[in-house]
Amino acid sequence: MEEANVNQIVESVLSGDTSQLCGFKIMNGEYAIPVLEVQEVVKPQKVTPVPLGPEYVDGLINLRGQIVTAINLRVLFGLPRKEEGDEYMNIIVRWGDSLYALVVDEIMDVMDISNSTFEDTPDTIDENLKKYIRGVFKLDSNLLTLLSLEKILDIKV
Repeated sequence: MEEANVNQIVESVLSGDTSQLCGFKIMNGEYAIPVLEVQEVVKPQKVTPVPLGPEYVDGLINLRGQIVTAINLRVLFGLPRKEEGDEYMNIIVRWGDSLYALVVDEIMDVMDISNSTFEDTPDTIDENLKKYIRGVFKLDSNLLTLLSLEKILDIKV
């Protein structure tokens, strides 16, 4: 997906009264990406490791004949990796001609959230994580962090 298309998606998501977001959890944090960026959500798949790949790339998945790169968001964000056997989910997204699986702890519901609660990324967030964030939605009991798919998938090896 070209950068202009991604920016159009995000601008269109944040331009209305509400945003439709796919929510998920990583450790104690709640995160989201626009539903328009999600192709599907799948249960754990067999992962083939990639020798000499970046630490945050768990490996490759064969998803119905398509090769998908699995990116572990916990590791990318500098958080501890889940224990072997712990449950997780994959959010499948398309970037350009490639498919990626975002490895997350738990999937939340698709949410319609008022854009009036959206704010820029707080300065207090750790710099290692801040570069992947577009902003936050202030909910009644917590914050929902809107991630930037283009920054997450801007993989530099």
